[in-house]
Amino acid sequence: MRIPSVYKKSLAALTLACLLLLPLTSSKPSLAGTCGPCDSIVLGCSTTCACTSNTQRGITNEFITEEFRFHRQWVVEVLFEQHILPAMMLFTEQISAMAMNQVVSVGMFLDAKHQLETQRLFQQMLAQAHKDYHPSEGMCTFGTNMRSLAASDRRVDLTAVGISNRVLQRELLSGNAVSGGGQTSDYLSRVAQFRALYCDPADNSNGLSLLCPVQSVQPARVNADINYTGTFERPLTLPLDFTPDGDPAHELNEHADNVSTAEEDLFALGANLYAHNVAPTIPPTFLSDEAGVANPQGVNHYMNIRSIAAKRSVARNSFASIAAMKSSGELEVQPYLYAIMREMGVGEDEVPIFLGERPSYHAQMEILTKKLYQNPMFYTELYDKPANVDRKIVSMQAIGLMQRRDIYRSMLRSEAILSVMLETALEEQQDKVANEINRLEADGELIRLPE
Repeated sequence: MRIPSVYKKSLAALTLACLLLLPLTSSKPSLAGTCGPCDSIVLGCSTTCACTSNTQRGITNEFITEEFRFHRQWVVEVLFEQHILPAMMLFTEQISAMAMNQVVSVGMFLDAKHQLETQRLFQQMLAQAHKDYHPSEGMCTFGTNMRSLAASDRRVDLTAVGISNRVLQRELLSGNAVSGGGQTSDYLSRVAQFRALYCDPADNSNGLSLLCPVQSVQPARVNADINYTGTFERPLTLPLDFTPDGDPAHELNEHADNVSTAEEDLFALGANLYAHNVAPTIPPTFLSDEAGVANPQGVNHYMNIRSIAAKRSVARNSFASIAAMKSSGELEVQPYLYAIMREMGVGEDEVPIFLGERPSYHAQMEILTKKLYQNPMFYTELYDKPANVDRKIVSMQAIGLMQRRDIYRSMLRSEAILSVMLETALEEQQDKVANEINRLEADGELIRLPE
């Protein structure tokens, strides 16, 4: 490093000042502790006979002070202002530039951090959405097996009305029914049907051989008119269809036109359960005269017959409603219900026998509320995404609501039957009270309050 000349001069002055402050010893040897002759410039001697100069002290102090002042001025004005300060300014500028450059780098790191976090958040949301909105096979099972359930439910109402009207026509001896000719017509038609279809010669202790000399044309239908369990209760689906298009099975029944074998068996069973003895034919002259004036006695008798028919219709309503729930449904859902039964080990040939060719509303509800949960796959598929498990829970709750609605309808029918039973049981007591009131009124013992 190159040292300025002024700095060299200051260093020389400092060196000289240090030398002057050191004690000066005489070149002459010491004499027995006394001070020998000294130079003329020396004013006194020390105890060691070392000479000390005092004549240059003021000049030296002034010189040193001046040199320190000059040195301070040089340090401030030359060393600091001309060398250190510019260097520090350059250093500060460079540090500032480097700091700004580093801030840019840090900012880039922060931008990259936020960008990566945003990308990770999008990826997480994408994965979560893919996870939540990817339905499982078990979830699809509910959707596919609930197809056409509303249409099947609509068929239930239509079939219930059809069955009720058919049975009511028979009981009222309608001209369009087999009983239109009266009790004799009803008996003869039912006996002919029994001998052709339902008679078993082994019944009545093998005593029906003369009544039924010929074996039933369809042995599988023997006693179907009285077998409630086999004809009505056991099958999940009955081939009943009262829609305008009808059921193709209607054309396959050789014994009766425009009615399937299941419908024929159902009506025969209903005839044995309700109104086995239909009402007698009342002559028109018993109801009114030729002028159209009503006969009170005949009309009262006929109204009692209709009252009995009305009470029976309440009981028949449950029969018709249950049969309607088992009526043929839509064909669209058949493959899915068949697949569930095959997964549970039911044979290929047994599935149509169990569910029917066109599974009914009752068969669909049987699968959705019972059979579906007997499949081990239902429980293994619960190890699924939480969203799909929640969807399954909601689907089960919806199916439960439908089932509770069916139970509610059944309870309403039960209440109607119970109310009719109570009304019938109280009818005799009600007649007694009414007769007593009429007697008191006739004897003048009853005083009616003015309205």
